[in-house]
Amino acid sequence: MMNLNISGMMEEMTKTSEKLVKGYELLSKMDEVEIATTPKELVWQKDLVKLFHYKRETPATCKIPVLISFAIMNRHDVLDLQPDRSLVKKLMEEGLDIYIMDWGYPKRQHRYLTMEDYILDFMGGAVDFIRKTTNSPKIHKMGICQGGTFSTIYASLFPEKLQSLTVYVAPFDFKGNECMLYRWTKDIDVDAMVDSLGIIPADMLSAGFGALKPSMDISKYFGVMDMMGDEAKMTNFLRMEKWKADTPDLAGEMFRKYIKDLFRDNKLIKGEMTLGGKKVDLKNLTMPFLNVYATEDNIIPNTSTIPVNDAIGSKDKELYAFPGGHIGVFVGAKSQKELAPKVAQWVMSKS
Repeated sequence: MMNLNISGMMEEMTKTSEKLVKGYELLSKMDEVEIATTPKELVWQKDLVKLFHYKRETPATCKIPVLISFAIMNRHDVLDLQPDRSLVKKLMEEGLDIYIMDWGYPKRQHRYLTMEDYILDFMGGAVDFIRKTTNSPKIHKMGICQGGTFSTIYASLFPEKLQSLTVYVAPFDFKGNECMLYRWTKDIDVDAMVDSLGIIPADMLSAGFGALKPSMDISKYFGVMDMMGDEAKMTNFLRMEKWKADTPDLAGEMFRKYIKDLFRDNKLIKGEMTLGGKKVDLKNLTMPFLNVYATEDNIIPNTSTIPVNDAIGSKDKELYAFPGGHIGVFVGAKSQKELAPKVAQWVMSKS
């Protein structure tokens, strides 16, 4: 006969109930959490895309400005999640002059925006605006995840405009099937999706990413129970959840080329990709290049990130292995203490 520890079960239920009550009381007293609070100003805009310049209290040590581009399918706010977990703020403290691209929220009228629009027109326009207004013939470029891939494509087409390129957890070689994302993108009927939907819904993409590690959401909410009553931990959790929930839809035509040319046909690393009628030759990428990858990345496999170093033309190139996961590159304590200072020092050494 099964031996049920009734008293133990009742005690555990009582403790859980007390945690829930304390958690409810805490949440009812908390104001809405804020993210991306480092002061910045809008300096340029084209259609839905905006360029912001972070305000500094003291002049930047690095005189050549830095432009950061995050992934289009997520918001850049995670780079400035909170004052003590802000990659942007730390880079500024290290002496860099930071601009950031805001890709905006595509609406139905943006369904026909192409990868050419995003890389040549929007990213290219932002680069040229900074070069002109700061009198800098070249700027430093940083790109994160998909933004790193797009920045590398841009750098291969316009190497004369960039002083250096730093990429974080960015995909370049798509031939492998190490994770579900790479398998999923090779099997979907992207033409049917784009032709029927026009704009690719964020909820659909979020569900796909959630399938990469299904147990993550379950363990996450079990972890919330242990945070009940701890305002600091709960606030940190809510900030991250707010960022995760703010996921833009994607322009259909951009998505079509992104999936077909990169994930499916692997044209970038093969040297077969074209953009706006021009061949994207990675050998033309000759500026100093820093490639940061996360050793435990379950979204972008290391085998997708590392190979670009052998494909580019730059002789001044470096791989940086970050011990952690994809998101930890932006928000982890080690990112603030070690990675950001390392990247800032590397950038300034190339100025």
